[in-house]
Amino acid sequence: MQLFFRTVLRLSVTALLLSSGAAAGAQDFKMKPASMQMNADPTGDDVLVPISKYISTGNSEALSAWFADNLEIAVLTRENEASRAQARQILKNFFDTYTPRSFDITHTAGRANMKYALGLLKAGGESFNVTIFLRCKGSSYCIQQLKIERL
Repeated sequence: MQLFFRTVLRLSVTALLLSSGAAAGAQDFKMKPASMQMNADPTGDDVLVPISKYISTGNSEALSAWFADNLEIAVLTRENEASRAQARQILKNFFDTYTPRSFDITHTAGRANMKYALGLLKAGGESFNVTIFLRCKGSSYCIQQLKIERL
């Protein structure tokens, strides 16, 4: 299952980048500020705004409300397929060890039913790359994959 999500994620991001390059005349892919990249939902609320807030404050309880019933979670070197409750506990343990200071989204991409974000988390005196993959389920998005890696 983990390999499936990685493959889908890589293919989706590659397809997005290729289609963006073709439409833009093969421009170079420099990262734009996140505020310029995020496409707001029709309601005007981007799902990444509250998710970013909960990561930056270390609020695993509120963040878990955005989790799929089962998701892939990788924190540091441990990768798991976990239920919502298990993933919440894994993040709580991480946030207890590494108290978040800030979280900034550095890149976003997406299609009609999925979103992808990369971010930089500063926590516990260290820096971490955070990867978030969301899928649309019904009329709302949920986190299908969350990865936190030490820089």
